[in-house]
Amino acid sequence: MSPKISPDHLARAAVVYVRQSTLAQVLGNLESQRRQYALADAAKTAGFAAVVTIDDDLGRSGSGLTLRPGFQKLVAAICEGGVGAVYCLEASRLARNGQDWHHLIDLCALAGALVIDLDGVYDPRHVNDRLLLGLKGSMSEYELSLMRQRGLAARDAKAGRGELRFTLPPGYCWSEAGRIEIDPDEHVVEAIRLVLHKFRELGSARQVFLWAREVGMKLPVVRRNLTLCRITWRAAAYHSVVQIVQNPIYAGAYAFGRRGDRTSVVEGRARKTSGHRRERADWTMLIRRHHEGCLTWAEFEENQTLLRENAHMQKRAERKAARGGRALLTGLARCGQCGRMMRVFYGTRSGHAHRYQCRGDDGHVGSGLCIGIGGGRVDRAVVAAILDAVSDRAIEAAMLAADQASRTTDEVRKGLSRELEAARYEAGLAARRYDLVDPAKRHVARELEARWNVALERVAGLEHRLAELTTKAASSPGIDRAALMRLAHDLPAAWNAPTTDPRTKQRLIHVLVQEVVVGLDEAANEAVLVVHWTGGRHTELRVARVRTGRYPSDRAPNAVEVLRKLSGHWPDRELAVTLNRMRCRGTDGQSWTTVRVKALRERLGIPPFDPAAAREETISVDATAQRLGICVGSVQRLIRMHVLPARQLMPSAPWQVPVSALATETVQIGVRAVIARRPKNLKHLQDDKASRLPGI
Repeated sequence: MSPKISPDHLARAAVVYVRQSTLAQVLGNLESQRRQYALADAAKTAGFAAVVTIDDDLGRSGSGLTLRPGFQKLVAAICEGGVGAVYCLEASRLARNGQDWHHLIDLCALAGALVIDLDGVYDPRHVNDRLLLGLKGSMSEYELSLMRQRGLAARDAKAGRGELRFTLPPGYCWSEAGRIEIDPDEHVVEAIRLVLHKFRELGSARQVFLWAREVGMKLPVVRRNLTLCRITWRAAAYHSVVQIVQNPIYAGAYAFGRRGDRTSVVEGRARKTSGHRRERADWTMLIRRHHEGCLTWAEFEENQTLLRENAHMQKRAERKAARGGRALLTGLARCGQCGRMMRVFYGTRSGHAHRYQCRGDDGHVGSGLCIGIGGGRVDRAVVAAILDAVSDRAIEAAMLAADQASRTTDEVRKGLSRELEAARYEAGLAARRYDLVDPAKRHVARELEARWNVALERVAGLEHRLAELTTKAASSPGIDRAALMRLAHDLPAAWNAPTTDPRTKQRLIHVLVQEVVVGLDEAANEAVLVVHWTGGRHTELRVARVRTGRYPSDRAPNAVEVLRKLSGHWPDRELAVTLNRMRCRGTDGQSWTTVRVKALRERLGIPPFDPAAAREETISVDATAQRLGICVGSVQRLIRMHVLPARQLMPSAPWQVPVSALATETVQIGVRAVIARRPKNLKHLQDDKASRLPGI
């Protein structure tokens, strides 16, 4: 027994700390476990009064980036003073980072606890032992960093060749030669291809999920643990559909490192979390055309674009997909001032026109709106441009472009045929050279045979490409000129038919139009629309805006005329509001205030409003709302619906509501209908709003 172990140490407990970094080591490296657990027998042989084994950290790394409850338990036991020695197999079992290691050594020095491993006994209170323990901790930390660096470099190098194996999604498996190939289980492959086909047909992962749920279709899911990896069939889930659409493996690409780790500081300690999605530019490796795919890379890119457009709550600067509704430019209208995608606002009542509105940087209070315009005229202008584009001349141009594309395909086919002839000649030459060599010269025959195989593979690849090109050209449908002409003449009627689904119209517009940039020409009072077509061309459209809330320029009232008609009926404040609503400006161009109205009225000799002399036969809209117990907006709605009689002395003037009309049965029925539309928890909402007001 070492002389450093005193009776005071033996009177206290010995703690055996057991740790392995991963679950794979816990299940596979059993010899290391046995050696660590055997330290308890060594502690008993040394004569310690009690031996405690802490194995809570099996499967946890000692790098300091993972929470270790067992290590925390060890530190707490040392601080209590009941630990005489800490047994470990080596320094790397206690900690792989300097912070935890030196903290433990400091606590052992304060509590008078020893550190014992297979090499000897160390007392942290002694300078030499403390120096040796510090060197061991530093070497353990350096060893972990070096092993990680070497492992990552080897992993990335193997992934760069497309040979690193990882769990493949359903529909693919690793061959005996280490290549990715389509799973021989046709059931699995057909299910995956059906999901990809339905996504391109329906244009939405959620619609595919709902369709699969409706038909009762099950999807293959990979289930794996440390020793087993197998396919199970489960009811369709939304995240399963999204994973299939987003996985580049199905596009024939080898992709590794699509998810990574993040390190954050939690309670003053570094903590690592895994499984965070990376941008494509940050992937460790992406090798296209690595294996046979269920769809082409171009189709995969189109699917990703469609997924991004479907995410309406993310990246407001990107184009969005069609979601139904009356607005035809949903997700296509872009603000010409700030560049953000414009939102669509619908009227609260059926039949009300929609509106395209850019709210600007609404994340900052007080930033204000950017651009707003009614959607009815804008939609009609864009639809007219689309129908004009699909005209007789446009169809003729499309047929000419198709003929040109066909000629280009023929030229590519001819060039590929010539290349194939040259490759066949090279393969025949390689075969003749192999036949002429002496078979006994194996070092020469092997090289010539390898060259022959390379030439044959090149011939097979070119033949395959030529066959694909020929099949594609043969399967392309011919152009029916008469059918296209009939479609051009019948398209406006079909478009405007009441049975045409708005969502179908939106999807057709999304095919033809990339986006519509909306700007305003204040001088001409017009909306300037720049239509960006899918082919790259641009068209500018101008739409006249509706001048609302003002008189026509030829019938604009004079301020003197307004005061003469309204002064005896309303106070100066209401007159100022009315003048501003009518856009009446004074000689200096300033807006009206109560003081300015009073000054003009006195110059004209008009007496002020006398509330005592005012007749009680009519009241204002505000007073009407208070008497009926409804809001001002509901009162104005009843006036527009001609349920509540009211009159204006002149347009844009305040309404005058007869008091006698409030008690009529028609008005009472309208008021009850307004109250019936209120939410059932209106009282609770009003109380909650009042509680948030200052001073309440």
